[in-house]
Amino acid sequence: MQTFVTCVHVFCCLFLVLLVLIQSGKGAEVSTALAGSSQTIFGSSGGGNFVTRLTSSIAFVFMVTSMTLT
Repeated sequence: MQTFVTCVHVFCCLFLVLLVLIQSGKGAEVSTALAGSSQTIFGSSGGGNFVTRLTSSIAFVFMVTSMTLT
């Protein structure tokens, strides 16, 4: 059981780092508005909501596995 939780914990850790690196900063909206680029992959609203919710979910699983391992 501890090995499984450790594997889930490491996966969440790596995935969380990647998700945070993928997200754009708060000041990025100004630069994209001036450059005229659009995020058509996730629709007209962009992928902000999806990526934010996914990050929150993975962070919750990371915290639960951290507490379980202690």
